[in-house]
Amino acid sequence: MRFTWDDELLAAGHRSALAALGREGEAGTFTRRFVREKLPALRAPGAATRLDYGEELRDLLGPVGDRELERFLEAEHAAWRPARVLARGAHALLASLRARGLGLAVVANTWPDSPRLVRRELEELGIAARVDTIVLSGEVGVRKPERAIFERALAELDVAAAAALFVGDRLVDVQGASAAGLRTVQALWFNVDDAAVEIAPDYRAFAPVDVLEIVRTH
Repeated sequence: MRFTWDDELLAAGHRSALAALGREGEAGTFTRRFVREKLPALRAPGAATRLDYGEELRDLLGPVGDRELERFLEAEHAAWRPARVLARGAHALLASLRARGLGLAVVANTWPDSPRLVRRELEELGIAARVDTIVLSGEVGVRKPERAIFERALAELDVAAAAALFVGDRLVDVQGASAAGLRTVQALWFNVDDAAVEIAPDYRAFAPVDVLEIVRTH
């Protein structure tokens, strides 16, 4: 899935989220404060391991209960839906891989979105029904590229690392999977990550169908 940042969707998300709390009149001020006080830290490297997104929002919202915060997060997540695009051919690829008798897992980092919202979106997009398991960082307490999250997926699939193939677009994640013993594919259909890493991917795929060809021939 490709995610594209959009300043207009940031503002739209805040409007929708505050409307869910009956506070739509605060939207403009809230967004300005968010951009000034929170966004730089939230976008900084390592933010996912240091910051609780919900608590950062509470700091701006003032006293809100858990249910109110959840309504805010749900509405905000829904407003960002146009920024998340599923790769063309994703369903066909998963169906073809499953038809070959392969076990399939989604391994994803979920911050700042909650695991519940990510899992629900995977269901709505038709991904959940086409894989055997979904391993989310917010549920297992460890994030890519740490090897433990890949080991969790392997355990749930009951597959040895040497018999598994990881497909990802971030080279740091590819390196993490490789360190865990998996063969790896760098996905290039949305963006080309050229970060310097010690372990190069075993294969590169320019379109989802290339992954199927890699499986067929290797």
